[in-house]
Amino acid sequence: MNSNPQKDSIAIISGGMDSITLLYEYQQRIALAISFDYGSNHNHREIPCAQYHCEKLGIRHVVIPLDFMKRYFKSSLLEGDEAVPEGHYQEENIHSTVVPFRNGIMLAIAAGMAETHRLSYVMMANHGGDHAIYPDCTPEFVNAMSGAIVAGTVNGAKLWAPYTNVTKADIARHGKELGVDYSRTWSCYRGGEKQCGRCATCLERKEALAAAGIKDTTEYD
Repeated sequence: MNSNPQKDSIAIISGGMDSITLLYEYQQRIALAISFDYGSNHNHREIPCAQYHCEKLGIRHVVIPLDFMKRYFKSSLLEGDEAVPEGHYQEENIHSTVVPFRNGIMLAIAAGMAETHRLSYVMMANHGGDHAIYPDCTPEFVNAMSGAIVAGTVNGAKLWAPYTNVTKADIARHGKELGVDYSRTWSCYRGGEKQCGRCATCLERKEALAAAGIKDTTEYD
């Protein structure tokens, strides 16, 4: 159980730029970091990044398998590298990357973990650039899910999503100030040896790093 009153939060950490920035910014509050292996093309690349940073910061990290999602849900993120479209998020074909209610499922589990460990907050690192494509990243979703978590936990845990209305470039700028090593993060929706540099999240990564004045040392195909 939580023995440090300052450590009052559980954070969902993918291993990407946004959640790793969250991990560093709120490390003094995070008692437990949780990652989910839901069978995506890139989970096996993301999760080691999450593990690396949690170990570096001395934050307990657990990985929970959600393999049923790959078996029963439809998304290009679950169907192999070749299924992932190229191009920016504004393009219509990028909608195939939606994993149905992914954040809702993960937040429900994280809320149960928060209650189990008597933690007051469940943290997620959605950001403003996600809103147009992913319905489970919008302010409306965050508000509704927060209400459900408060109502559905004995300890009245709350959802804390501090990046909901900021851009990925803003997050990168903040990460630069925090000294986050983004070379040890994974963005690409494909699970290759290198990040592809062409899918929507790779393009967004490149643009955010450039806007923040961070040298991009990512190895792309």
